Amino acid sequence: MNASFQRMMSEATRLTQAGDLHAATAAIQAALGRQADDVIDVEAREIGPRTADVVDAPPHAGQFVAGRHAEAGLSRDYKLYLPPGTPDKPLPLIVMLHGCKQDPDDFAAGTRMNEAALEQGFIVLYPAQAQGANPSRCWNWFKHNHQGRGRGEPALLAGMTREVMKRHAVDERRVYVAGLSAGGAMAAIVGAAYPDLFAAVGVHSGLPVGSAHDVKSAFAAMQHGAPAATAAAAPPTIVFHGDRDTTVHPRNGDQVAAARAGAAAPEVERGPGYTRRVYRDADTVRAEHWTLHGVGHAWSGGSPRGSFTDPRGPDATEEMLRFFRSNARP
Repeated sequence: MNASFQRMMSEATRLTQAGDLHAATAAIQAALGRQADDVIDVEAREIGPRTADVVDAPPHAGQFVAGRHAEAGLSRDYKLYLPPGTPDKPLPLIVMLHGCKQDPDDFAAGTRMNEAALEQGFIVLYPAQAQGANPSRCWNWFKHNHQGRGRGEPALLAGMTREVMKRHAVDERRVYVAGLSAGGAMAAIVGAAYPDLFAAVGVHSGLPVGSAHDVKSAFAAMQHGAPAATAAAAPPTIVFHGDRDTTVHPRNGDQVAAARAGAAAPEVERGPGYTRRVYRDADTVRAEHWTLHGVGHAWSGGSPRGSFTDPRGPDATEEMLRFFRSNARP
């Protein structure tokens, strides 16, 4: 947890204990980067990639294209990584949702997902949260109107994904969504809301679906963990969470996995710096949960070229891609 965030949360706790709930709520809102308005209404329109915004790169490195999409009364920019050449078959697509105070370029650098896409052959979509929608560029996972199918940010992200699928050669059986922190919480929401679109979900340092409905409940879940999870009909999910995370309590990682695992008993594996639990239903893996020992609020095994990364941990990018490769929609 950075010092500024910690000070703001400490002040919110003090105000709550003093009984000044109005001031405490304001402090929490400031800490989470919450905007007073729930939804920004804009004219709905769809815009494809802006070819003028293709980032200059060697031909063998592919293209990192900028674009914009509008749906459900919202509009967001995005970056799209396209590997080089003309594919001889449709490629998998991974939707990557950045955390607070990040953007697509930062998130791509930290996770090294574009390098993996170049090597393994898939497309990566990085939606960008607008600062006008949240001052800290957090996805609004804690707002009730952004937590279900057909509305708010989940509808926008699903529509953006479908638009990319129309414009490029995407294997519709192999479309995935993943995210970090607020992006991880939104990935869980989007995956549960659109299991007909996403074949699997990756949640790193995030929170489970339904863990909050406003700022006060978001603060409680972040600090103490979400309430006990109930089984959810969602795609197979892989979870990563550091046991030294003081921004989003590690209990949230337990609950993300538990919501998908149901009553399945875990197979436990311990390795250098991690404990891995795999939950199966017959021969199908429902959930995989990595507890990252000594890791804080950061993408495990990430590059220092991006923010919120810990290069020392297990490689979350490679393990997430392995999990995705083993899951496809029927």
